[in-house]
Parts: sequence; structure tokens; C-alpha cells
Amino acid sequence: MKIINAKQCLVDNVLPRSGSNYVANKLHWLIRSFGLILLATSIIKLGSASGSARVLQQPDPIFTILFQHLIFTVGILELGIALVCLFSKRAKLQAGMVAWLATNFILYRVTLVLIGWHRPCPCLGNLTDALHIPPETADNTMKIILAYLFIGSYATLFLIWRQKRKDSSSEPLLKEPDSAF
Repeated sequence: MKIINAKQCLVDNVLPRSGSNYVANKLHWLIRSFGLILLATSIIKLGSASGSARVLQQPDPIFTILFQHLIFTVGILELGIALVCLFSKRAKLQAGMVAWLATNFILYRVTLVLIGWHRPCPCLGNLTDALHIPPETADNTMKIILAYLFIGSYATLFLIWRQKRKDSSSEPLLKEPDSAF
């Protein structure tokens, strides 16, 4: 097995599946943690969207569709991005998709504040009721997760960009996979 160093990985936007390089392994596990978080939240959202909580039958104040439909759609989107994070080898694609999703979540939350919506995000549907968790606690937890995804994905993209810029004159030792992932 050939050991791949972080410089090679970042230049090629590819994460190794294993190896002893510290930075490459940290990025590998950071992106996998994004995948696990998004997998968990997607499963929760998809399960909640099939529930009967009153909030699910209310229209979203921004998109004006029922929260139930919005949560289901976002759950499917999160599931797709989670699968890319867990099974793809393309670090730039993985981090870019998470950054895009996190940015959209932040824009959504900022827009809610700007239009005067001061209730907790109903993004977990009826799970808060089932687990007897106050909606404010769940909302704050989701904000922390959102910050982790946002900061972590943009930091990963920055590291890839910085390394690629630094090494733009050298030929990459790894090729980007040809597959869709």
C-alpha cells in the first residue's frame, strides 16, 4: 500500500481511505463526520416528516409550502450529501456540497429572523415531542451542528485551495477519480 501525503491529497482534492499522514487523516475523518451528521439528521427529518405534529401542517413562512413537505425535501437532500461524504473520494466535492448546504441553512435562518420569525426551527418535526426535548434545546443543538458543518466545510475548502495554489506548478501524483462520486 502506497502512503499518500497530505500535500498530494490536497493538490488532487482526493482523500485517502487510510494512511499515516496526520492532515490527510484529519480531513478524511472531518468529512466522514459531516456524512454521519447529515445521515443522522436526514433520517430524523424523514421520520419526522411522516409524523403528525401540528407544526408539520403549517406553511413555512419563506417558501409557503407545508413544513412537512419542506422537511421531507431537505431530508432527501441531506441524505444524498451524506452518501457523497461517506462514499466519495473527492474532498473538494464533498466539502463543497456541505458548504453549499450549510450556507443555505444559514441564509434560511437569517431570513427567518429578518421576517420576524422568532420561533424555534421546526426542522426536527415531532422528534422533540417524542423525546420530551424542549424545542429551544433542539434548535440550539441544530445551530451548533450547523456551525460545525459551515466552519469545517469552508476550512476544508480553504486548505484545498491553499495547497493547490501553493503547488500549482507541480504535476499532481494522484488523479481525480473518473466516477460520478
